[in-house]
Amino acid sequence: MGLPAQHQAVAPEEPVTTPPRTLIAVLALAGITVSLQQTFVIPLLPHLPALLHTTPGKASWAVTATLIAGAVSIPIAGRLADMWGKRRVLLCCLSLLITGSAVTALSTSLGWFVTGRALQGTAAGVVSLGISLLRDHLPARRLASATSVMSTSLGVGASLGIPLSALLAQYTDWRVLFWTAAGLATAAGVLVLLVVPRTSRPRDGRFDPLGALLLSGALVCLFLAVSQGGGWGWTSGLTLGSFAGAATLLVLFGAWELRIPQPLIDLRVSRRPQVLLTNTASVVFGFAMLANSLAFTQLLQMPATAGYGFGESMLVAGLLQAPGGVCMIAMSPVSARMTTRLGPKVTLMAGALVLACSYGFAALWHAQLWQLLVCTALVGSGIGLAYGAMPSLVMDAVPAGQTAAANGLNNLCRSLGTSTAGAVTGLLLAAGTTTVSGRAVPAPAAFTTVLLAGAAAALLALVVAAFIPGRPRVLTAARAGGRPVRRRTV
Repeated sequence: MGLPAQHQAVAPEEPVTTPPRTLIAVLALAGITVSLQQTFVIPLLPHLPALLHTTPGKASWAVTATLIAGAVSIPIAGRLADMWGKRRVLLCCLSLLITGSAVTALSTSLGWFVTGRALQGTAAGVVSLGISLLRDHLPARRLASATSVMSTSLGVGASLGIPLSALLAQYTDWRVLFWTAAGLATAAGVLVLLVVPRTSRPRDGRFDPLGALLLSGALVCLFLAVSQGGGWGWTSGLTLGSFAGAATLLVLFGAWELRIPQPLIDLRVSRRPQVLLTNTASVVFGFAMLANSLAFTQLLQMPATAGYGFGESMLVAGLLQAPGGVCMIAMSPVSARMTTRLGPKVTLMAGALVLACSYGFAALWHAQLWQLLVCTALVGSGIGLAYGAMPSLVMDAVPAGQTAAANGLNNLCRSLGTSTAGAVTGLLLAAGTTTVSGRAVPAPAAFTTVLLAGAAAALLALVVAAFIPGRPRVLTAARAGGRPVRRRTV
């Protein structure tokens, strides 16, 4: 008996001889390399105005350009991968990352720097492509653990980006940051060529250029409003106009996608409760992941004379964020085992609960260094549990031919959450200030508010996850490696 459409794997061009662990490790390395770019530039931001002869406001485009390029490229890369082959598109993404890193390292002006950062952002779809490749080439019994590792690489890279870049920036020239990124991407690309099998997927389907244009315009407007709203003013015409433009273009995009037979994103599949609610939870988890790092990085660098700061350097503050990334890695196999035994819904809810408890703990106790380390470790653990479960929820509900696009949309939702975290955290910290040594700095209550917002976001994710439908799931003999197994997803 044939496999159900949603569980059909792509037929390999030749027998897959790559050991599963090697395949997982190579794709995870590619995912970590790409996700490093989210936070790699943060320690450099205070110095960019002097280095590039510009203003702090314009220098912030070093982050904004990457966010916008990533948001635009993720759904397009996912659709092209389902049409032309995931391995091929993944290699194209890594090539763009190498090019962008080289352009940034060689830049002497803001324009070239931002161009390079935008090219780096176009590689953002690598994680979702890696998850889809794992589904194509691994048996079902290995898929939960493999996708957990691959999905967690997104958070691991973002968590390790700050300490790694702070270390390099303090002891080397700033350009070494981007040459390092280019070197990592080159190594990942070579390993992908050597390890990841080719597939014989036919080049069927058509690309939807109008849908891509409408969605890209909507995402550009949305990410501009979220990332630049603090500088423009949240009630300014530019900010409100960007939000209105995003809403209008999204409506037009939805209407167009429902009319054509081969859409960029299949909204009929995306609005299935399991996919829709998982993506909604992803936005909240993306917010909760970054709010912790942004608040604690500032708190650690606050002067000790303020009475509530720690007076640490950017390097030390970055290194103290590393336990979160380590805990994400450690929780990846735990997430996989929970997903296998209890179902991905339970794992996602467990991650949200751990996240809510960690932020609640930090809101009450953040006056000692060990308390910040405990919270950072718990946040990393909660993210590791949740990120490992999300791909399973998405892939259980979509056809095999749409896995790259579906995982790309989930990745996009996480990116929207992290972008929102930056805007909201900045707004909350700026709203409550006090004066220390003649300059305005965030007051203690502002940090507490940010942490409570993180707890509220995690509780919201818990509620959303509770409504994800659960149903029995049958793994066929061909996928499970034995006789059919029935497993109930809660």
